[in-house]
Formats: sequence, C-alpha cells, structure tokens
Amino acid sequence: MFNNSALIGEMTDLRRFALRLTGNVCDAEDLLQSTILRAIEKKHLFQDDTDLNRWSSKIMFNLFVSGYRRKTKFESKYDPESYLETLTVEANQDHAAELNRVEDAMQKLSAEHREILVLICVKGLRYQEASDALKLPVGTVRSRLSRARECLQTLLATPNSDRLRTPSFPQQAHTSYERIAA
Repeated sequence: MFNNSALIGEMTDLRRFALRLTGNVCDAEDLLQSTILRAIEKKHLFQDDTDLNRWSSKIMFNLFVSGYRRKTKFESKYDPESYLETLTVEANQDHAAELNRVEDAMQKLSAEHREILVLICVKGLRYQEASDALKLPVGTVRSRLSRARECLQTLLATPNSDRLRTPSFPQQAHTSYERIAA
C-alpha cells in the first residue's frame, strides 16, 4: 500500500542512490525532491504488490536520465554559456599599452635611476647585492631607489610626461659618497 509516510521511510535509501547517480550533494537533494514529488503525483499508478523502494528508485533513475539527456542535448549544443566559460582571453592590448607606458617612462629616467630600478625591481637583487655591483653604500642604493620609484610614479601619473625629464647625477657625486664610506 502506498502512503506518504512509507515514502518518507524510503528517503534514506533514495538519498544514497541519488548521490551515487549525481556525485554531488546539491544535485542529489534536487533529484530526491523531484523523485518524491513525482511519486506523490503518480501514486495512483502504484500497484499494491510492488516494492515501494524499487518503484521510487525507478522514478529517480528515469528523472536522472531525462535530465542528463536534456542537459547534454541542449546545454552543450545550444547553450553558449558552458562554451564561453572555458574561453577566457586576457586583454593583451591593455597589458601591452601599460607595458609601453612603463617602458617609455623608464627611458625618460636618468641612467642611474634606470639602473637601480632594473637591478632591484626587475632582476630582484637585494640592497647589499646592488650595493656591491654598483660599488655604492647601501644607504645610497636605498635613497636612489626611493627617488627612482618616485620619479617613475610621477612620470606614469602625468598625462603629458613627454616634457618631463629627470636630472642625471654628476659622476663626482659617486666618488664623494665612496670617499665618505671608505
């Protein structure tokens, strides 16, 4: 005899079966609800000598197969969303334009500023390593890097940066710092 309480008693087994079919807890819960609803709608077709678990499991299986066929037929062929989700294209022109702006601004920097930015920011040298490579005190490396970053940011922030040019340091300044450090 079919009644709602007997169907509720079969929910544990049906939930397990739905999880095996879908492989996903959320989809399994949706399938279980659809199965219970369909079984209640079609209870007039239930025969008294039939096993309720088998009957409701067959309903669940048929709902799952119908949903799977519908999904593969319509969502994969005609629904562009799944296709579009797999295609992600970086905006290369934005990156290239930004890179060109940075490259132009780097060319407007003095040779000392450009050199310190390349050594530390691009090549990833530590302050001490840059200091050894340039034969400058670490403090000079840090202050020069700070000024170089500031100049680069100013050049990048200024829309008409064509007219800006950063001053280069005279060579005597290097030797005076080296005398102080020695």
